Formats: sequence, structure tokens, C-alpha cells
Amino acid sequence: MEPIVTPELSLLKELDEQRPQFIPSLLSQEERWRCLERGFIGLYRWYVARSQDTRNWNPDRSFDWRNLRKDHSEDIHTILEGFYAVEQYVPDYVSRGLEIMRKSYGRQQFHLRWGAEEEKHSDLWRNAVLFGGKRNLEWIENYHERLRDQEWQLPWEDPLHMIFYTVFQERATQVNYVNLGLVARGKFDHPAFVNEVDPVLDTASRTIAIDEAAHYNFFLEGARLFLYYFPEDSLQAMADVLRHFSMPAREIIPDYDKFGEVLHRTTIFGLKVYARDVVKIALEQLGAEGLKAVEAGIRRSREVPDEFGNMRHSSIFESVDYSFVERKVKRLFEKVNEYEAEVGLDLVSSSKFIENPDYLTFKAQHTVGH
Repeated sequence: MEPIVTPELSLLKELDEQRPQFIPSLLSQEERWRCLERGFIGLYRWYVARSQDTRNWNPDRSFDWRNLRKDHSEDIHTILEGFYAVEQYVPDYVSRGLEIMRKSYGRQQFHLRWGAEEEKHSDLWRNAVLFGGKRNLEWIENYHERLRDQEWQLPWEDPLHMIFYTVFQERATQVNYVNLGLVARGKFDHPAFVNEVDPVLDTASRTIAIDEAAHYNFFLEGARLFLYYFPEDSLQAMADVLRHFSMPAREIIPDYDKFGEVLHRTTIFGLKVYARDVVKIALEQLGAEGLKAVEAGIRRSREVPDEFGNMRHSSIFESVDYSFVERKVKRLFEKVNEYEAEVGLDLVSSSKFIENPDYLTFKAQHTVGH
């Protein structure tokens, strides 16, 4: 006997057919923060173990300072003194940062570790200036006092903007040190550096550049975490930072203009180098084609309320390559999980990757649409 199809049953069948085939579990703001924090804690622990195993150098004992050349050009001396000056604000970098991230265990712990490693950079460049032969101890003590007359202030007052700021800042610092190392190896093609080969300076520059690369990678991984779980705010913060970026302490270092002029003239660093070797590379590793593309995506996006009444951008996932970001975040958690299993933390504190349900919905809709 055929079932009787009433109008009510027809309507229910039609509604059932129209029901979305993919309904992910929802993540509240609190749950998103929990995912973010667990990612940071796992990343921090993995970072410290790797740092202790591979980069445990000493600014005094690890370099043959007695054999550092004493006859470098004026440009090299200016660069060394400039690098020394920038690193002298480490107490401000650390204390100001801790004020805005003290509630985040992973970021706070890493920031302390980062400060300890930056302290070594300060000592390294101090030794380079002293052993370079142009400046004596009395000069550097007086210069230190002049530097500490000013205090560095945060360019942004929130952790989200600051993590994107440090991504670009650490990459820029790494590029500076890599290029000086190339000069000291005779591999940097600029007439100002035709006779500056110095194995000691080369070793020092490469050592500190490796540190900066590790710092850059930590902040890059952290920025991807923010991008994945808080895409709307993160994209806006990234755009803000790029629009107003400047290197730290440039406004308060005495004679910074001279230092900056040498970097620019010799192409160690400048606007072209910044655009090519910092912004382009960092944005690619964040899944973005460029600042204009990110800003255009933000403008195109339309705010709609989610299930919790919070406003979100309906097309925000089209602003960057979120499949790339997701793969990188997944790989981060895999790396953290491997470390946790190695040391036994998986038994008490496993960091599980949880997918962003908004992005799951976006992928499902676009799969159905194709």
C-alpha cells in the first residue's frame, strides 16, 4: 500500500532536502581562545627544547673576538654601533610586552625566553663595537647612558597587533644580520664593501641571524594561529601594522639618521629590501598575496551575525589562502604532538588541533557550489 503524501509531509521532505548537509560543531570565543592558548603553550615548549639543543651559544666564549679586524671602514663601524643601539632597548621590549600578554601563559613564557636570547644579542654587538678598535669602554658606557635616557614604547597596545608587528620586525632584523654576514664573507655585491672580509664578524653575524630566524618562525606560527581562529580581527591587525610599520627605537636612538643612511646607501637594508625580503616573504608565509589584496578582501567582506550574535565577515576566507594557513596550523599541532609524546606530556597535557567551524562551513559551501 502506497503511503499517503499529505501537504505537511511534502513540506517536511522539502525542508529536509534543503537542510545544509554540513553542520559543524560551533566554537565559542572562549573555546577559540583555548585552542589558541594551547597552541602557544605547545609551540613555546617545543621552541625552548630546540633552542637549548641547537642555539646555546655564549656572546663571550663562542667568538674569537681578539682576532676581529680593527681596520674596518667607517660604514661597518656605523652599522655595528647601530645594531648595538637597537639591542640596548631589550629591557623595554621585554617589560612592555609582558604588560599586554601576561595572561597568556605560552606567550608570556616565550617572551621571557625571547628576552634572554635578545640579551645575548646586546652583549654580542657590544663586544663587536669594543673589539672593533674604534670605540673604547668609556665611549660605550657614555653611549649606553644616552640610549637609556629614552624609553621605548609599544607601537601597538594589544597582543594581536604586536604579534604581527614582531613577525615583520624579526624578519627585518634577520635580513640585516644575514646581509652583514655576507659582507664579512665577501659575498655582498656593493662597492662600499670591497675589502671587509672578516671571519669573526661573519660567524657572529650568522649566529645572531639564526636566532632571529628562530624568533621570526615562532611569531609567524603564532600569527597563523590568530589568523586561523580569529581571521577577521587578525587580517585587520595585519593590514594596520603594515600601513604603519617602522623598526623599533628608530625615533629615540641618537644619530639614527646616520645609521639608516648607511644601511640604505649600502643596500644592507632599506625600503626596497624591506618590500622584497621582508614584506613579500612574510605575507607569502601568511597566505597573503599582498597588502592591497588583504585590504580589498576586508572591504569586500560583508558583516553578518553568527549563531552567537557576534558579527563576522562573510567572505573573509577569500582574503588570504586559508587552506595554506590551515595546513600550517595543522602541521604546528603535529609538531607539538610529536614533542609531547617524546617527553610524556601527551599523558597529561595533549594539545589537540580543532578545526575552525567557520572555515569548515566555507569549504563545504564552496565544494557544493562547484
